[in-house]
Amino acid sequence: MTKSASFQKFAPVMISFYIMGFVDLVGVATGYVQKDFSLSDSVAQLLPSMVFVWFALISLPTGIFQDRKSKKLTLSIGIFVTGAGLLIPFLIYTYPAVVLGFCLLGIGNTILQVSANPLLIDISTKSTQSANLSFSQFVKASAALLSPIFIAILVRTFGDWRLIFPIYAAISILIAIWLLTIKIEEKKSEKPPATFRSVLRLLKEKMVIILVLGIFLIVGFDVGMNSNIAIFLTSRFDLDLATAGFGISVYFASLMVGRFSGGILLRYITERNFIIVSLLLTFIGLAGIIMIPILEVTWAMIFLTGLGFSNIFPLLFSIAINRMPDYANEVSGLIILSVSGGAVIPPLMGYVNQNFGNIAPIFVLAGCMLYVSYAAMYMLAKDTEKI
Repeated sequence: MTKSASFQKFAPVMISFYIMGFVDLVGVATGYVQKDFSLSDSVAQLLPSMVFVWFALISLPTGIFQDRKSKKLTLSIGIFVTGAGLLIPFLIYTYPAVVLGFCLLGIGNTILQVSANPLLIDISTKSTQSANLSFSQFVKASAALLSPIFIAILVRTFGDWRLIFPIYAAISILIAIWLLTIKIEEKKSEKPPATFRSVLRLLKEKMVIILVLGIFLIVGFDVGMNSNIAIFLTSRFDLDLATAGFGISVYFASLMVGRFSGGILLRYITERNFIIVSLLLTFIGLAGIIMIPILEVTWAMIFLTGLGFSNIFPLLFSIAINRMPDYANEVSGLIILSVSGGAVIPPLMGYVNQNFGNIAPIFVLAGCMLYVSYAAMYMLAKDTEKI
């Protein structure tokens, strides 16, 4: 394959991960929508749930659909749906239209998450799969980083934050068309097409159960860190919320650095060695947060925790698909279904914090990582075993 042909396949698939990050617009947009329509706090906070409820509802149907059709078609549909979700609140700016648009964003994002990862694996060589998945997470995160900046520029220049919607919609539609015009040889299995029964049958496999619960806790850890850092710093060091919020920026920066570095280092380091080092860094960071009550050290430990944690999801995803190549679509659907862990761990941390003190939630995160470590070691130990 020529470099030009490789770029033609690789570029639109990788850009789809940036489009995947468009869903984070909801967090920024919620504040504007609340102000524009004079919504109460409780009503405004329903908007993010319009996005994430779809992970639980359509992940498995999406995996089944793409197993019967193709990953490229499924990804293109997800991008088109995302584009539609972005256009609606720009063309019709009413609260019901915003809700509809955000629902479509959630549906499109779920389809993207299920299809983009296994398609990226299909167009990658075996030695670059983990590296490309890590870099794709960096690309996705860059959208979350840049979107608030773009909105601020649009507000200052044109006085309308909603202009981000048609810009991102145009990018989505163009990339979807690009994808549809190129030929991608996807890996096919000889098994019968997926059904709900065949997907549920996978849950009888110990490897699948361990993987799904591991991903559930990985996402729970990530959301739990992000949503509890400021609360932890405020209570332990008596900081004001604005200063404590810097901890979120430190954590987010560590993820960006880790994923970009992972995209490079995983081309030269084995998955096994990299994931062991990643887990060790995560535990050292968590131990430092718990044991050393010095603010400056805590900042550093938050960064170290995020640095170690940053590549664990793409590594497990890559390992899982390689262990279960014939069931890549079904496994991808189950993995994205596991994103619901982000809705479970943070409330648990809040309960633990309220009843056992401000250090206790960090032990919840450590518990998540203990199981994730077990899941990672189990998957690595099944090096030659395939389902």
